[in-house]
Amino acid sequence: MLDFFWAIDFPRVLASIALVALAGLLGYWQRAGLGQDLVMATVRSFVQLIAIGYALDLIFAQESVGWTLFLIVVMLAVAAYTSAQRGSGIPNTLFITSASIGVGTLLTIGLLVALGIFRFVPQLIIPVAGMVIGNTMTTCSLVMARLRDDVVEQRLQIETALALGATSRQAVQPILRRSIRAAMLPVIDTTKTVGLIKLPGAMTGMILAGASPLEAVQLQIIVMYMLVGATAFTALAAAFLTARVFFTPAHQLRLPAALTPAGEA
Repeated sequence: MLDFFWAIDFPRVLASIALVALAGLLGYWQRAGLGQDLVMATVRSFVQLIAIGYALDLIFAQESVGWTLFLIVVMLAVAAYTSAQRGSGIPNTLFITSASIGVGTLLTIGLLVALGIFRFVPQLIIPVAGMVIGNTMTTCSLVMARLRDDVVEQRLQIETALALGATSRQAVQPILRRSIRAAMLPVIDTTKTVGLIKLPGAMTGMILAGASPLEAVQLQIIVMYMLVGATAFTALAAAFLTARVFFTPAHQLRLPAALTPAGEA
């Protein structure tokens, strides 16, 4: 087992800021205009990670189911709000993101616990939930943005299909498929190449902590398959919920004013 005393050696953590300083100097040399963003990102990441470290230390010590669920709900809320910002022009984005990310997370975590893969203890569930929520947040944003853009771009084809007797679901089905596919491809490609291009996060973390490579590989396989499932659940939920806002109950296309092209309002 490796000696990881350095992990709590605060001066060494501060020393790593030298790399950020070098990045800032390179940006200044090239007049990239990244100074303010780099400083803000560095300070925010430092404060956020230190804060979550103390919070997790407290929760892990208590092993409280209530605090575990509370932290997961907070992570879900932040992810839903962040993803909703990417759905500009789409009505009810916060509901769509909350429901989609929530469904993907709860189904995935629920299955992992029900199948006995993970026990419901803070040390396991909170990191796993963080990985799932972060992945589903990105998935939800991709689906909403892709579906919104395609509906606006192909509104004439959709209206033609509706005029010929298609239901709203039939008219938008090709767009739904493309949106779900676009959201699923990144995680599928990552799953295809895992271990060939780079060592993924969970595996790297376990190896650094002193676990054997085979133990780390087993965990990484679970994580990759977990993310595939979470992505699928969230992509489907986000696609169906987003598509609904573009149609009336009478199966008529209803573009929000913010998405209606000039001259068609």
